[in-house]
This record gives sequence, C-alpha cells and structure tokens, in this order.
Amino acid sequence: MFKIFKKKDKNNTDKGKPQNTVSATDTTHEVETIAETIQTETDSSQTATAGPKIRKVEGRKLDQQLEKPRNGFGKQVKNLFSIKKSIDEDLFEDIETTLLMADVGAKATMELVDKTSASVKRKNLNDTQEVYYALMQHLMELAKTVEKPLEIDTTKQPYVILVVGVNGVGKTTTIAKIARKFKQQGKSVMLAAGDTFRAAAVEQLKTWGERENIPVIAQSTGSDSASVIFDAMSSAKAKNIDILIADTAGRLHTQSNLMQELGKISRVIKKNDETAPHETLIVVDGGTGQNAISQIKEFNNTTQLTGIAITKLDGTAKGGVLFNLAKEFGIPVRFIGVGEKSSDLKTYHAREFVEALLG
Repeated sequence: MFKIFKKKDKNNTDKGKPQNTVSATDTTHEVETIAETIQTETDSSQTATAGPKIRKVEGRKLDQQLEKPRNGFGKQVKNLFSIKKSIDEDLFEDIETTLLMADVGAKATMELVDKTSASVKRKNLNDTQEVYYALMQHLMELAKTVEKPLEIDTTKQPYVILVVGVNGVGKTTTIAKIARKFKQQGKSVMLAAGDTFRAAAVEQLKTWGERENIPVIAQSTGSDSASVIFDAMSSAKAKNIDILIADTAGRLHTQSNLMQELGKISRVIKKNDETAPHETLIVVDGGTGQNAISQIKEFNNTTQLTGIAITKLDGTAKGGVLFNLAKEFGIPVRFIGVGEKSSDLKTYHAREFVEALLG
C-alpha cells in the first residue's frame, strides 16, 4: 500500500532520505512536536518550562477514567513504535492494522496513515519516534474537528434538546446527567418523559428528577410521545424554564415504523416552536464500533442530528470510535461518558481526550 517506503537492506547503510526540503514556514506550521500538541515527554536536558494549560476536569482525572482504552489502544500504539525501528512499508501497515483494530474506522485510518506518511516524506523524518509524534498530531487534528461544546441560545425559551438513540446506550441516564450540569450552571431545567413505550424509562426519569429537584412532565405508558413533548414545551414556556430536555423511546435504527414516529415528534415540536428542537442529540455506546456508524446514519436520515454524546468509553479497550465518527459525519461531539457518576459525563475537549487516551 505504501510503496514510497522500501524495506531496509541490512547491508545498506543508506537511509534513503528524500532530498527535497521544506521552507522554514512549512516546518514551523507542519512540524509540531508532541510537547506542543500532546503533553507527554519533555527533554530532560532542557530546562523545564510551563506547557500549555490543561483544563481542569471534575472528579477523577480523565486518564484514570479512560484506563481501559489507554491500556488497550494507547499502549498498542506506543508499543508499536517502541518495537519498530525502521520507517518502511511494514511500519505503516502495522499502524493501519492498529488503528482499524481500535475502531478508528477505514476512512479515518486511511486519512491518518496517508497524512503521516506524507509528513515523513515532507519533513525527512528518519526516526520512528518522530513518526509517532506525527501520527499523534494528525489524531489531534481529527479530534479537534468535532470539538464544539453545546452552547445554549438564551433567546430560545425553552431551549429544546431532543435526545435520541437505541436501547441500552445509556440515553435516559445521560439526559439526567446533562440536566444536572445545566442546573449547576444556574439554569432552570425541565425534563419530558417521551419514552412512553417503557414504564421503566418514565419511572427512571422521574426518579432522577426527584433526586435533582428537576420537574418532569410525563403521561401514562403508551401515550403519544409527541404529545408528551408538546405539552412539556407549553409548560416550560409558561414557567419560563430555560432548557427542556426531551427523552424519546429507544428504537433500533432498523425499525422503520418507529423511526417514522421520530420524524413525527420533530414535526409536532415545530408546531409549538418552529425553530425547535434547537439541539438533536444522539447517544451512542462507545464500545459498539461500526454499529454506532449505522445508528447515526439512520437517525440522521430521519431527524437532522446536531450533536453526539458517546457513552461507556471507560468500559472499552478500543476507544477509537470518536475518530471514526469525526471522519464519517463531522457532527460535533458534545459529551463523553466515562463512568457512572453524574460528574463522569464530560464536556468533550479534544486535547484532554487525546492526551488521556494516548498520552
């Protein structure tokens, strides 16, 4: 695949470095060390200097919460470059395999490998550790393309967040955690129990609401989901609530009748406020890999998604699905879930995530 790299001849000491050079501007822009993009190692021979500020995170450190993917995906990448000493076709084939095995996805993997191989040629890299830094830089760049924290438009009252996803991804729990975050920011929040197919889902949301002192609008099991959310919007308007978060029934992306009902919910919401929903957030399980791609694709065909929450990242040793989603869709990742506590739902920041995963 990477024919520009020739396997080393043990009897040949010529490293075969390309003779072309790059300008100082290109070097400054294109060649960034890992210290500039991912705080990891520093040169012990240099005087220690303050690196870029890292945003504080709640509770345990993110690298501790991402211990499984860090010890899986992260360690595999590091081990690859500690074992490989030659920059050749084998190295890049191993990089490709490692990324694919970590759920990074075919499109993202090809882009990352192509960009890294181009960096090797352009920058005349002759050390595998430099190749590692180049790969890290391109991973960071891809991760940053979907870094866009959710901002509430205060001119919309209520600001309606419609939450969708299949059963089992942690959708209802994620809603409660998001509600708690906004309440801690001083905003008034209301929940709409739109998952009327499961009595347990309504009760779960009510329990979270009681625990956090957040009002929940609900009807009996089997009620029309769109009607519940419409009534909740009317109630939120009357009470000057800042944010309404609406749950929906967990549905398989292959169930066309239920997916059509989701489209109905969006249409009914617009009868109350033609600009709503202001955010349509899909929740996906970080351990499902390619299946998450299929879910987002089908849900996006039914109702235009504006944000993604990736849950259960602490429970998978792969951890590369975020890069896969970034390349496939480019939809902003609003939150990442890294544990059971409310504080374990983090606002997504690319630098923190990549450092915790691979640093």
